[in-house]
Amino acid sequence: MDPLYPFVFFGLFSPGPNVILLTASGARFGFRATLPHVFGVALGVGITAGLTGLGIGALLMAQPALALALKLIAAGWIVWMALSLWRSSAAGGAKARARPFTLIEAVLFQWINPKVWAVALAAASGYAAGLSPLGEAQRLALAFCGLNLFVCLFWTWAGSLLAILLTTPLAWRIFARVMAAGLAASAVMVFL
Repeated sequence: MDPLYPFVFFGLFSPGPNVILLTASGARFGFRATLPHVFGVALGVGITAGLTGLGIGALLMAQPALALALKLIAAGWIVWMALSLWRSSAAGGAKARARPFTLIEAVLFQWINPKVWAVALAAASGYAAGLSPLGEAQRLALAFCGLNLFVCLFWTWAGSLLAILLTTPLAWRIFARVMAAGLAASAVMVFL
């Protein structure tokens, strides 16, 4: 078996912004309603990994100012999502997001998701197969997209099962705040 696959699986399965957001969305909106978010994450992660294989990762490493700008944007967006999740309620409300991410929103989020970039850069540099740049890009895109689809489905399903336990406003508030704190911590990780 290609060692790329276990690396990608464990890199994407471990907690990060996507895992936290999909688990929370599954708990709040249900499995079926979160599917566009799931497919957007899988597609966006595949695109990001493919671009890394084509050399975008090398460009970011060579241009520290561009990398810093992307880190600042990523951290800001993640903190904003964490604050929204912190304020949310199970039933919605004025401050709560009334729907899960759309496919396009989820795809676009991957472009600034620091965990995805870190795993993609590590995979491109540590698990290259000696293919042409286009071949490496395709290999990475398919591995990341395919494996991440199953990772996303698992965490969304787990979140939808948690909804059984989140039947009171207090239970939801505790869950949402734990998830929001984890999401905010991932914003700090952008700079490490």
